[in-house]
Amino acid sequence: MNQLPTLPEFPDEVVTEAHVRFTEPKGLGGKAALITLDNGFDHNRPNSYGPAGIQKLWDALDEIDAEEDVKLIAVTGKPFIFLAGADISAMPHLETHEQAKAMGQAGHALYRRLKDSSIPTFAFVNGVTLGGGMELALHCHYRTIVPTAAAIGLPEVAIGLIPGWGGTQLLPNLIGPEKAAQVVLRNPLNQNKMLKGHDAYKLGIADAEFEAADFLERSLEWAVDVVNGETTVERPEIDTNSWDGVMAAVEAEVDERTHGASPAAKRAVELLRLAKDAEFDAGCEAEDVALADSMVSPECKSSLYAFDLTRKLAKKPAGAPKKTLAKDVNKVGVIGAGLMASQLALLFARRLEVPVVMTDLDADRAQKGVDYVNGEIDKLESKGRIDKVKAGKLRGLVSGTDDKSVYGDCDLVIEAVFEEMSVKKSVFAEVEPLLHDEALLVTNTSGLSISEMGSDLNKPERLVGMHFFNPVAVMPLLEIIPTEKTAEETLATAFVVGKKLKKTCVKSADRPAFIVNRLLGRMLGEVARAVDEGTPVEVANQATDPMGLPMRPFELLGLVGAAVAEHLVTHLHEDLGDRFPLSENQKRMAESKEPVFEKGSNGKFALTEHGKSLLQQGDAALTADELHERIVNGLAEEAGLMLQEGVVEGPEQIDLAMIMGAGFPFWLGGLTPYLDRIGAAEKANGKKFAAGLK
Repeated sequence: MNQLPTLPEFPDEVVTEAHVRFTEPKGLGGKAALITLDNGFDHNRPNSYGPAGIQKLWDALDEIDAEEDVKLIAVTGKPFIFLAGADISAMPHLETHEQAKAMGQAGHALYRRLKDSSIPTFAFVNGVTLGGGMELALHCHYRTIVPTAAAIGLPEVAIGLIPGWGGTQLLPNLIGPEKAAQVVLRNPLNQNKMLKGHDAYKLGIADAEFEAADFLERSLEWAVDVVNGETTVERPEIDTNSWDGVMAAVEAEVDERTHGASPAAKRAVELLRLAKDAEFDAGCEAEDVALADSMVSPECKSSLYAFDLTRKLAKKPAGAPKKTLAKDVNKVGVIGAGLMASQLALLFARRLEVPVVMTDLDADRAQKGVDYVNGEIDKLESKGRIDKVKAGKLRGLVSGTDDKSVYGDCDLVIEAVFEEMSVKKSVFAEVEPLLHDEALLVTNTSGLSISEMGSDLNKPERLVGMHFFNPVAVMPLLEIIPTEKTAEETLATAFVVGKKLKKTCVKSADRPAFIVNRLLGRMLGEVARAVDEGTPVEVANQATDPMGLPMRPFELLGLVGAAVAEHLVTHLHEDLGDRFPLSENQKRMAESKEPVFEKGSNGKFALTEHGKSLLQQGDAALTADELHERIVNGLAEEAGLMLQEGVVEGPEQIDLAMIMGAGFPFWLGGLTPYLDRIGAAEKANGKKFAAGLK
């Protein structure tokens, strides 16, 4: 009988059982062995594997081997969950390279039994399937899937790891290197994007899809037909001639995306390249080494901290009042009908499914906002993300008018007008008398004083800030900002609504630019200062590369626009002083009548020739390393001051906000641990932030 390799000795947090059931389906002429993975909890606690879980599946396969007349083996999961891979909470127990390598070898040995089985093996993917869960399915000979299954993917690179149980070797040989790179690299590096079940089917990861209502029955019938030869599974032949070229392009893309700051992404590229010609055993051995290297790396430890942040703090935001204090929101008003306002209207309608009304200066402008929303709904329907009925419902929920009396029965009214204090105060003065007594008044300001904004309100306790990031549908962060006068019921409602909008909510004090924009403003201020002094733009643009941010400084400036950036820095300079320097170069760009940024064929923004001609520089050029040191010391100082001012309750909130709002990579663990590790925190503040990492 097969022997499972020796596993590290530490307990699973929760053991995932592997229950075996034998049936005799009609037409099979023998037995079907169905293994159900189940950790005993509901869908809120996904199945995952530590040493004990691995042993349970091994024992289940032993039980099947001992049974006579088994014609097919199938693995499925508890309701809505297949398998979410290795138990993240177990990883801190892996202190040595040998222990980490043993976990990789055990996973390979276990799954190899499914791949090499003389009896046909099937994965009935009924829900969440991540990491080692997808690799289990890939080792089976055939796969069915529920089209609505959520969270399908190989997210390891996002947390400083590599798919280490066969994924890098099996997937490219199943669906091709280009599609495999999408799953292994692009999706994890794109805010850890997941596939739906139907997406996985279209990629060729699954062979058949069946609806959830009778998924298990249909899957078993299909499996019987496959075993009997009544159904033939055809898979396209992989073009190996283009493999090297594809991987060269992927490598360049990953280097550009991570700026060399992700060792795991680099190793994943190497493994996908290896999968072209390597024997499967050799590929698995390479995975074992790469997985062990990554598991004991600083990037993995950092990622575990970041993972913990997003899992725990995102679910229970610091400073949020009791949910029971929240008021019902049955209708939403949006002041304005421009791009930001229209995005907000769509988000509220889609997530809350309540009427949303927009107003603007005239009916035509309001209708343009509605037209934008309807156009976005059309796109969602055409892509199959919503059905025709849902699309029709959403269109019926959103309306526009120039008559602000429609706000009279709204429970929440949010402004999305020009970022100028006088404009916002004027709008609030006009709208507040129209609201009922319990209605919330919300500002979407990106950094103006909310206290000042509400200084003339009759009921300042109803005012709260909800700062959404652009694009609204994509960016997961929502900064929630109360004033000293904001009522607990108002604040509680903002948090409950934010959660319903599927945003990660972080509370901020009412201080200039709040959290993310204040820190990005400090970073861009240091870059602008260096360019003014004489640092070439190309050099300045590379200074943030060690932080692995999704955009370099001038790409970010091009995205937000020179005028918006100048507006932000001006306010920060006025409020916080010379730490946020005014730049004559930036001012000239903001005031230019000609475009100063353009989007290249790679989708990234860069200065136009006209923009470059506006630069007037000194002769004190810095190297990229010297500017990087300035930037990180400045960020460490600013984060320290934010903590002293009570902008947030602790460094963890800074880290969560920067991960979710600025794309700070998981594998660096958040801003403050990074500043701790490189010594910037101690240099700027005399001590470490010590937010989860030493």
